[in-house]
Amino acid sequence: MSILIDESTRVVVSGITGREGTFHTAQMMDYGTQVVAGVTPGKGGQTTERGVPIFDTVAEAAQATGANAHFVIVPPRFAADSIIEGAAVGGIGLIVCVSEGIPIQDMVEAVRFVKSTGTTRLIGPNCPGLLSVNKSKIGFMPAASFSPGPVGFVSRSGTLTYEIVDSLTRAGMGQTTGVGIGGDPILGMTFSDVLPLFEADPETKVVVMVGEIGGSDEEIAAEYIKSMTKPVVGFIGGRTAPPGKRMGHAGAIVSGTSGSAQGKVEALQAVGVPVADTTADIRVAGLGNSAWSGRRTLSQFRQIIGAVRNNHCKELTLAA
Repeated sequence: MSILIDESTRVVVSGITGREGTFHTAQMMDYGTQVVAGVTPGKGGQTTERGVPIFDTVAEAAQATGANAHFVIVPPRFAADSIIEGAAVGGIGLIVCVSEGIPIQDMVEAVRFVKSTGTTRLIGPNCPGLLSVNKSKIGFMPAASFSPGPVGFVSRSGTLTYEIVDSLTRAGMGQTTGVGIGGDPILGMTFSDVLPLFEADPETKVVVMVGEIGGSDEEIAAEYIKSMTKPVVGFIGGRTAPPGKRMGHAGAIVSGTSGSAQGKVEALQAVGVPVADTTADIRVAGLGNSAWSGRRTLSQFRQIIGAVRNNHCKELTLAA
């Protein structure tokens, strides 16, 4: 299985005729994603080079094609309206917005509207999207870095996602779904929204959660992790960032004592989540109620994944 998207997901792309929209739509279709419609106001009735029909509105596209997911890849000044437009359409259960630089006030209104529907989820903005291995992808996750396996992956950072997923694949640790929630101050889904989905997914056996400085998403997620039955491995980016200086993402800033890397590391470790020191050195310690103890290296983590896959984690004993 997977979370959020699979082979049956039918996607409508807002911004499909733009340069980025055209390119990434083609990449999604090459991966097997069902892109059933595109939206560019004023171009309704046309089709793309790949044969995708274009409509003037998301509502028209969804009614004509049965689309149930909305990919937003439009300039920032139009993105919030596009999100709201998709959320207003019955049957659109997932919106993925990769646009960067959306005004905060615009996103406050968009997120409020999405949540008011009670049926629509929003991933992003300023995110790489998501990919369910060998099933579907929405956004621009690099498909070549992913491989099938038992690891659920969720991250605020796109670049760290690509790097860590690729290293996991090279180490023989495949994934179920990778989700990039984005790094802006105002987001749709957060760690606390994604982790329960991995917890409920029978094919996901362990979760890798990649956070970064700024905000309190990781600390809030730590509270939920207390109740999880599946092990979680963490990484926090930005440990050397100076306070008060934004690093990369709009939300990656330490303000006073809030949002610091050390505070996030301590919050995760307090609930038994091992936190890697570097992306290349994933270490595992004290996962859940298992018998594991001490600090674990990447090679030992690979053994753990193998044990999880074979459903005998609690009987696994690793040399210190």
